[in-house]
Amino acid sequence: MRAVLNVLILSLLAPYSLAQTPANASVEVNYVNPEHFRDASLDSNGYERGADEQVMKTLRAYLQTLGERYLPMGQTLRIDIRDIDLAGRYEPWHAQAYSVRFMRDITWPSIELHYVLSQNGQTLNQADAHLSDKFYLQRPGRSTTSDRLYAEKAMLNEWFRKQFAVQHQTSS
Repeated sequence: MRAVLNVLILSLLAPYSLAQTPANASVEVNYVNPEHFRDASLDSNGYERGADEQVMKTLRAYLQTLGERYLPMGQTLRIDIRDIDLAGRYEPWHAQAYSVRFMRDITWPSIELHYVLSQNGQTLNQADAHLSDKFYLQRPGRSTTSDRLYAEKAMLNEWFRKQFAVQHQTSS
């Protein structure tokens, strides 16, 4: 009888405990005119502007993962990506390596974006940001990974950590 009573009480109180739980942090990523991005394609030879669906999908998922890691519960981050220039370049004059992306110290990755950080409908912060990583070739682990977007992910991780993890630590 006591067990039945406990289950009944817990089932009646459960909706109240769920209502008081803050919502998970979320990241919404939008691509603004991706067909005009400077160099966001891993499938073209570098002469065409625009972004591959796979590049956009991968970066969106990665930014959402960063949000789960660094944003406090209940915060929402909207990111409008306005341009992407991936690390490296295709060099078509290399006849035997026509589809190879050459990584050079002058072909660093960059991303232009606008973000809005909010909580409970109130804007906490918003700004334009130009991310670039001129030293992407010196990053540890670069030579041992097969991730084609390693440089871009490392750059986004560093920006996200500096921009949002510090706020999370000071507000906690």
